[in-house]
Amino acid sequence: MVTIVPSLNAAPTKVTLLMQALEAAQWGPFLQEFNEQHPDIELEIIEGPNATNQVEDLYTSSFLLGNSPYDLVFMDIVWVPKFAAAGWLKSLSDLVDRDNINLEAFLDGDIDGGRYNGELYRMPVRSDGGMLYYRTDLLNQGGYQPPNTFTELLNISQTLQTEDLVEWGYLWQGKQYEGLSAMFVEVLAGYGAFWVDPDTLEVGLDSPEAIEAADFLRTTLQKRVSPPGITTYAEEEVRRLFQNGDAIFMRNWPYAFGLLSADDSPVQGKFAIKPMVHTPNYSSGACLGGWGLGITASSQHPDAAWEVAKFFSSEDIQRRFILATGYVPSRRSLFNDPEILAKYPHYSQLLEVVENAALRPPIAQYAQASDILQRYLSAAITDQMTPEQAMNKAANETRRLLGK
Repeated sequence: MVTIVPSLNAAPTKVTLLMQALEAAQWGPFLQEFNEQHPDIELEIIEGPNATNQVEDLYTSSFLLGNSPYDLVFMDIVWVPKFAAAGWLKSLSDLVDRDNINLEAFLDGDIDGGRYNGELYRMPVRSDGGMLYYRTDLLNQGGYQPPNTFTELLNISQTLQTEDLVEWGYLWQGKQYEGLSAMFVEVLAGYGAFWVDPDTLEVGLDSPEAIEAADFLRTTLQKRVSPPGITTYAEEEVRRLFQNGDAIFMRNWPYAFGLLSADDSPVQGKFAIKPMVHTPNYSSGACLGGWGLGITASSQHPDAAWEVAKFFSSEDIQRRFILATGYVPSRRSLFNDPEILAKYPHYSQLLEVVENAALRPPIAQYAQASDILQRYLSAAITDQMTPEQAMNKAANETRRLLGK
């Protein structure tokens, strides 16, 4: 038998992925470390736009044209069903089994969000989840505990507004974009409602509970608990208003915590976080976001790409990446890691938030379903339709989309 010894001068296997420019810069030192540790693989990160929908479009175009240049997809959790259903991703399930990867070390929602039709297509790299920020000083002044229900949130807001302690009660993402759908998933969960059941494709947007959820949002505007401009606000608009001290409550993502805690922040040391409010009969829901790595079905180097996915999602790399950036880990153990807690003491509270995950429907037609919901929910909160009319139309149009 002849043993073939590879040439010492053999060129390393090149592996490529596309990533938002900001995140590509943040991964720069780890890219260099990976290449140093894997001399037989050359990882190249291509910088894309910072707008995630534009990055998704670039990936989609490359797959539709054929011969995609990418071996890996750096993937938002909501891209998984669309990309997997189109046959653009390689299943990772056999690789996970082969290498004895312990998926239980990750947040359940991050793993569930990476599956399609029972197969795993995405290894979680970092997580995300919506939560309620509240002003501790204002609640103390009014003698209130943090609210657990929608009614408590409205009542506390109106009382403190009446006492002229603050201008606005509750800030949320009301602009017609993906953030509106993400925010509403949490309100739906809090009312015991649902959007689309991924197993049966049953649509729940016209249930009494879902209509109540939409009505809650409209009520915040009618009672002037939320500012009229909320229907044009995304994450940063509400974050700036809250940071300036103009509101008691805010729904936002974990990224805001660091900005609110900055030395020049008017609310530094005057706020805290908790899981989202809900009705008494149901529990809180946190819309799960986050990013991970999938292997393209067209990759000529799936084994080398798998080494990258394992490296980026490993405990040590995640720990150092989180310490450097303040993002949210996808590994459960890191929320109570002494080194991370020393820098970000609120991470132990974050775990409670992200473990109450509410997934956006993992269906292949998610982008179209989200567009439908955004249009009709926007109509409800801007008084173009009643919540009942809007949710009925959204449900019927979604059913047509899904062939139900």
